[in-house]
Amino acid sequence: MIKQIIDENGMRRSLIRITHEILEHNKGTQDIVLVGIETRGIYLAKRLQETIQQVEGTQVECFSLNVYPWRDDIIRKEQPTQQLDIKDKKVILVDDVLFKGRTVRAAMDAIMHFGRAKEIQLAVLVDRGHRELPIRADYVGKNIPSSLEENIKVKVHEIDGEDGIYIIK
Repeated sequence: MIKQIIDENGMRRSLIRITHEILEHNKGTQDIVLVGIETRGIYLAKRLQETIQQVEGTQVECFSLNVYPWRDDIIRKEQPTQQLDIKDKKVILVDDVLFKGRTVRAAMDAIMHFGRAKEIQLAVLVDRGHRELPIRADYVGKNIPSSLEENIKVKVHEIDGEDGIYIIK
């Protein structure tokens, strides 16, 4: 069974709210870079980038991050090939769903690989709970408690042809 929890307008409102929270917490855009965790996190990061541009009139950098080489639950065969300029920056990791915390841990390892960030913050569209690691998002679009038997699926127009958040039982 698939049930839509949040529609396109709800996603848009959540991302606008997250943008304002980021700007308020950081007192503007100085030293901020957005890093979207592949696959859907990069599209959410680009939307945050666009909203920051509209609100502040400032373009912040936005990078895509493939965390595959830093995952602890798979055998690493590929080596990281990308480079990120994050030295002395406030890195805001952006992802679609925060679940057990392993993807975010891998992303933090990747950030450390690229240099010493001034700070690392986390923005997620959905926090569904069930953490296995002590990781907490700084900015959350929606808390959606779910059972381990359920899945939360975020759809973005750029990949899926529509925006929405769904729970799959």
